[in-house]
Amino acid sequence: MQVHFHTLGCKVNQYETEEIAEALEKRDFTVTPSEENADIFVVNSCTVTAESDRKTRQLVRRLRHRYPNSIIVLTGCMTQAFPQAGEALSEANVVLGNNSNMKLPDLLEQFLKTGERQTLIQPHVTGERFCGAPITGFTERTRANMKIEDGCDRFCSYCIIPTARGRVRSKPLEEIREEAAGLAGAHFREIVLVGINLSAYGKDTGAKFYEAVAAAGEPEGILRVRLGSLEPDHLTDEVLDRLSAIPKLCPQFHISLQSGCDRVLRRMNRHYTADEYAELCAKLRARFADCSLTTDIMIGFPGESEADFLETVAFAEKIGFQKIHVFPYSVRSGTRAAEMPDQIERREKERRAAVLLKTADRLRQSFLQSQVGKTDDVLLESRRPDGSFHGYTANYTPVCVHSSSACSGQMLRVRLVGVEGDFVRGEPV
Repeated sequence: MQVHFHTLGCKVNQYETEEIAEALEKRDFTVTPSEENADIFVVNSCTVTAESDRKTRQLVRRLRHRYPNSIIVLTGCMTQAFPQAGEALSEANVVLGNNSNMKLPDLLEQFLKTGERQTLIQPHVTGERFCGAPITGFTERTRANMKIEDGCDRFCSYCIIPTARGRVRSKPLEEIREEAAGLAGAHFREIVLVGINLSAYGKDTGAKFYEAVAAAGEPEGILRVRLGSLEPDHLTDEVLDRLSAIPKLCPQFHISLQSGCDRVLRRMNRHYTADEYAELCAKLRARFADCSLTTDIMIGFPGESEADFLETVAFAEKIGFQKIHVFPYSVRSGTRAAEMPDQIERREKERRAAVLLKTADRLRQSFLQSQVGKTDDVLLESRRPDGSFHGYTANYTPVCVHSSSACSGQMLRVRLVGVEGDFVRGEPV
């Protein structure tokens, strides 16, 4: 039977979709990129916002309406955090949480045998170990995500993820080495390390984050190791010093900010101040030549005044981020922030988002212009409609280059010659 996947949410979910796909293929299911050819649909849900839940429900119902005779599987963070909501989606034939993903082949076979709806949502428990299976590839990608950490102990006041993902747990170093070797053997040249709270890696085992990064880069065929989203307060001087000694580590750091105002950060239950964040950015730039700093900023958090918001805009200017993901606060049931007074109206959140996006766009263009004139290695990823190839430098500058001999997965030396929209035009050296 043929299986089609719909993955919502973060890179961890993308990795887990690959895990599930490979587990199904070992049981003689076939993964198909086409909806029309599928007998089974797997929806890997996100629950970071109420809008994420709505998109999941809408997708499941659309699939059932369009493919009435198909088998629909619902898994992921929504069902794990809100089991009743998952079970209430009667359109799904199999419902499980992200803690049970590796049991999907058994559940599917049981459903095919009996025709009875299968439900398995096992709660996360304190002390559970990292689980999952190493992947051997990453569908239609030249970079492979590798999940090395799961769970979060932070309990930010707006976030449901500790409920959806449980506590911090870390992949053993030897498993990281083995998985990296397998990905190198499959001709991947770059690994992106991902986790729910990536920089908390090792909190449960005593291993060090920088040891995991080094382990991922050990195979000769892996040319780059890139990091997913990081939390600022885990990046101590020791960690930064050790990371800076890893030659394959890409100098691109996505450090979650959320707000540049201390008053808002306290209400969010974040564990740093704006000054501490700024100091970290200075340390990264001192240790990593030509590094890029990107971030997430939430606007319209309950109680955020206009002055608080403008303080965040000014802070973004001060740091000079290379890219900012701007998103309005969304009420998430089950969190403390959902019960806070002084909720901001939707129209005002949209206005503030538009203001910050203008700043973000200007900073982005300034960064791209700063790369012109440099010569760098670009890992080519995909061919564009005009025949050029799209790829990224180590500091995640997006580059388009024309080359008659280029191919996906190739590392090409390129001179950066001009900015066009949201990418830099390159010429082969």
